[in-house]
Amino acid sequence: MLREGTAGWIAVSQYHPTRQNQQVCSVAERKPGNASDYALRRLESRQSGPEELTDDNPSDYNRGFYCTQAGIISGILLGWTMSNNTECHDDHTLDKYLFPFVYSIVMMISIPINCISLYASCIQVRKKNELSVYIFSLSLADLLYSLILPLWIDYAWHGDDWRLSALLCQISAFLMYMNFYTSTAFLACISLDRYLALVHPLKLQYLRTRRFSLIVTITVWLLESIFNSVILVYKEVFNDPCNFTNHTLCYDNYPLERWQANINLFRICSGYLVPLIIIMFCYQKIYQVVRHNQATLDEEKKKVRKLILNITISFIVCFTPYHVVLLIRSIKEPSTSDPHLLLLMYKVYRVTQALTSLNCIADPILYCFVSETARTDIVNLLRCCLCLRRHGEDQVTEHALCSSATKNTGVITYRTSCETQALKNS
Repeated sequence: MLREGTAGWIAVSQYHPTRQNQQVCSVAERKPGNASDYALRRLESRQSGPEELTDDNPSDYNRGFYCTQAGIISGILLGWTMSNNTECHDDHTLDKYLFPFVYSIVMMISIPINCISLYASCIQVRKKNELSVYIFSLSLADLLYSLILPLWIDYAWHGDDWRLSALLCQISAFLMYMNFYTSTAFLACISLDRYLALVHPLKLQYLRTRRFSLIVTITVWLLESIFNSVILVYKEVFNDPCNFTNHTLCYDNYPLERWQANINLFRICSGYLVPLIIIMFCYQKIYQVVRHNQATLDEEKKKVRKLILNITISFIVCFTPYHVVLLIRSIKEPSTSDPHLLLLMYKVYRVTQALTSLNCIADPILYCFVSETARTDIVNLLRCCLCLRRHGEDQVTEHALCSSATKNTGVITYRTSCETQALKNS
């Protein structure tokens, strides 16, 4: 009989003294992963008849165990494996269809709009607009993440099975986490810049210069690269702990180890909670100033309130579910061994991870396209493209007309020469 529990596995049998070749088996409890070594060592040291053996290392065993019949041991180990496979059935159907669907939509929308946002913010940076420096970096982070989404689509489509190289797994995970936490950092910087511009317009002027914003941006990129460099150092490809799937997981394995949980707790505090507090504080103060400003029209107040509400909701929807589940995993997983609980938390975690990609669409819309100057630059870009296209079409049309006119002139000249020759002959 086999029973699987958190402390290990227990094998129980009985001794029949009427049979000389029958084995005496006592109850034993052993830590997972060492059952076969323990049994084989007992088989190697067996005698012709039943004999009591003592534990070599009492700290590892709670009770003695030995069997001199290989068939019983094989049956126990086989039963343990079959029980493990039966209980651990990791179905990746949700990931197979959810992630390719979400990531494909995000990729098709975010890549072009973030390229446009990069262009518009780059023009504003040249005009010494300090806010555009943060928007440019935000769009760059979203664009880099969008470009690696095909790798994650392939990973999810094959049931969370990483079939590419381990290096690509590390690079993809690195860029993904760089996007998460550079985005939250730059969103906090944008809210602080707007707070200083509207709430304290005459104070701390040096904090609202292009030079200072460039220094802050470079610092954010360097710090996030250092914090996430652990992804590039450690092995990030793991075998699925569920034996049924035999898949290779990329970065997000389960259960989390203690050092991974500690890193996640640091990320949650510094990369999510701090930016969230800054954003909520700044936009609450901005709305108070705008609401009490007598010179601002009611229509403008409604626009500001709507924009602040959209920014706050988009941040909460994209990042809060993911970090709440990540917090639960970081607290629970290092100390639990329930396979069903581990699998449930991992599945919910994967769903919330898909939501974070939506910020690649929301960021350029809420932070770039709402600006009138940015919209003007984008319209000018589109007009320039249309003018170039029309100019090209006009050139083609003009070339066709010229070719047609040349042919018609040749025909007329030929006909005139023929008529002249006929008159001479007559």
